[in-house]
Amino acid sequence: MVRPADLPRPVADLHVHSVASGHAYSTVLELVRAARERGISVLALTDHGPAMPGGPHLYHFGNLKAIPPRLEGVRVLRGVEANILDHRGSLDLPTAYLERLEWVLASLHPVSYAGGGPEENTRALLAVLDNPHVHVLAHLGNPAFPCDLEQVVRRAAERGVAVELNNSSLTISRPGSRRNCQLVAAAAARSGGPVSLGSDAHGAWSVGELGQALELALAAGVRVEQILNLAEGRVEEFLRAR
Repeated sequence: MVRPADLPRPVADLHVHSVASGHAYSTVLELVRAARERGISVLALTDHGPAMPGGPHLYHFGNLKAIPPRLEGVRVLRGVEANILDHRGSLDLPTAYLERLEWVLASLHPVSYAGGGPEENTRALLAVLDNPHVHVLAHLGNPAFPCDLEQVVRRAAERGVAVELNNSSLTISRPGSRRNCQLVAAAAARSGGPVSLGSDAHGAWSVGELGQALELALAAGVRVEQILNLAEGRVEEFLRAR
């Protein structure tokens, strides 16, 4: 078992939300300054897509170009946490918007996805992996959406899409996620595909909180080289490959 003192230090937080999400509480500058103070040099700004109640209008994503790619020394990836809408893997941002963004998470939420059994949920996740604009499948460990995790993680690796281990799922969000997150991590270790860690911060105080997700990943056998967060250059290399 990996002890916390042995953990390498993440330099990227690849899932954070600003006030634009409607239920988060910090501005972009507050998030950036918290990242800088905690040694995070890459920050993915991933506000919820418009299907989330209180989420920003499409114009918000069209205007993310107004945010400089570096703020106060921090590399800001301008992105979205897009909502998967149906079993066909449809997302709540049109392609014309997705292709302008640097970091696209795709995830299932009860408020924007009708749900289904394991077979239907698996079909939705496999379908979204065929979208060339998706970089990461977020919080796959959510027990509200049972699916064939082994199949989904294996297909993600084949497509070059990262699977996320969400620190918030292990602390305050999505109760009952830990066992599924362990299964995701073990499947990722077997597949050898990229792994993304996200704090899922909804306030500046949570930026960079990745310790439980990182510990779980390494304990499951995920190699340090698979984890995008452990080197700034690794994120950029992943983006070039995508």
